[in-house]
Amino acid sequence: QVQLIESGGGLVQAGGSLRLSCAAAGPTFSRYVMAWFRRAPGKEREFVAAIKRSDDSVRYADSVKGRFTISRDNAKNTMYLQMSSPKPEDTAVYYCAAADMMVIVTTPRAYPYWGQGTQVTVSS
Repeated sequence: QVQLIESGGGLVQAGGSLRLSCAAAGPTFSRYVMAWFRRAPGKEREFVAAIKRSDDSVRYADSVKGRFTISRDNAKNTMYLQMSSPKPEDTAVYYCAAADMMVIVTTPRAYPYWGQGTQVTVSS
């Protein structure tokens, strides 16, 4: 069983920066694909970014490509999302998720493990 805890959310000005963290508990963290999703008010949960286990290959949603960077530290069992130049439309609750799979999937239901979410609010 993997347990995920997000932190680092808060209020940030557009054009600033913010780093989210996702701490994972579980001995098989390094085997998993880790991902960030977000849900804005009145919208469906959407894929943001994901990072694959051993080779650290990554995938981003088009809406954040070039602005957000996903990374992980297996030694610390932690994943990060560096948000650079955030926009008001990035305002959402951000969730980290994990799944034991060989390829990155962007569908939320493919991920059985979820954190509780952290609120990110970007002011204009």
